[in-house]
Amino acid sequence: MADKPIETPELRRLRQRIDAIDRRIVALLNDRSELARLTGREKAALGRRAIRDRDREREVLLRVTMANRGPMPQADLLALYRRLISATRALEARDRLDAGGAGVDDD
Repeated sequence: MADKPIETPELRRLRQRIDAIDRRIVALLNDRSELARLTGREKAALGRRAIRDRDREREVLLRVTMANRGPMPQADLLALYRRLISATRALEARDRLDAGGAGVDDD
């Protein structure tokens, strides 16, 4: 059985900081998701059938690109945001189905 690598105090401190940031990221992602759901409800109240707003998605991705100062590569950051947008669209679609909005267009 291999010996477990020694964890230095510095490594432990850095990992604790990462863990704290992860907790903040999760909270922010959930805050963002709830705002997206509220936005979806507002769109539905205005009579908009489409969940997806490609122009708005492009704006979000452009803002994210402009805000990125690294070291996260742009392609990786954009992939994360595309997945985030997809997940919030799915929440909105589920909300509409739960509200009896069957037959909702996704574009």
